[in-house]
Amino acid sequence: MKNRNFIYLFAFSVSIIILSVSCSSTPNVTRVDVETQTDLTGYWNDTDVRIVCESLIADCLSSPRIKAFQTQKNRLPVFIVGSFANASSEHIDTAIIAKRMEAAILNSGQADFVASASERGEIRDERTEQQGWASEETAKSLANETGADFMMIGSIRTIVEKVDKTTVRTYYVYAELTDLESNKKIWIGENNEIKKIIKTSSVKL
Repeated sequence: MKNRNFIYLFAFSVSIIILSVSCSSTPNVTRVDVETQTDLTGYWNDTDVRIVCESLIADCLSSPRIKAFQTQKNRLPVFIVGSFANASSEHIDTAIIAKRMEAAILNSGQADFVASASERGEIRDERTEQQGWASEETAKSLANETGADFMMIGSIRTIVEKVDKTTVRTYYVYAELTDLESNKKIWIGENNEIKKIIKTSSVKL
């Protein structure tokens, strides 16, 4: 009888331990507003993308040459975003930067925007399909695309300083706008607003 009680007690204790471990390993997730600044590691993050892209596009669209273009042509300039190179010391998905630049340009209402090279192929395939399958009234004509006036490309770089347990990371994001017809660079912007001091605890758990 005692052995049976011991087995029951042992089984109960094991169940409690397993349940406790299971509960403690469950992640605690908190939803926050997308504009909330979060810095868990000190590396490049979504807040940095938003700050840099909005700042650079605002500076670009307010530049004298873009204003002059609008006055001379009496229309909005047409942009296309090319590639952004990652020349930093960490892994950064520059496609996110390019897409954020696109959104900032289009949503500003101060410029028009055309599909990128990676997107145009699919769009052209659809347009070609329409020539044989869509009605004459709704089929979109070929060779009637809007050509971009300017292409924006750029890069991101970092300067890292470290002394003992303290690291300072400064990010430099460059963007430049080139006239597609003349190949002239009409604007170059730099953003170095992102600077972080990361202090590592010396306590080891």
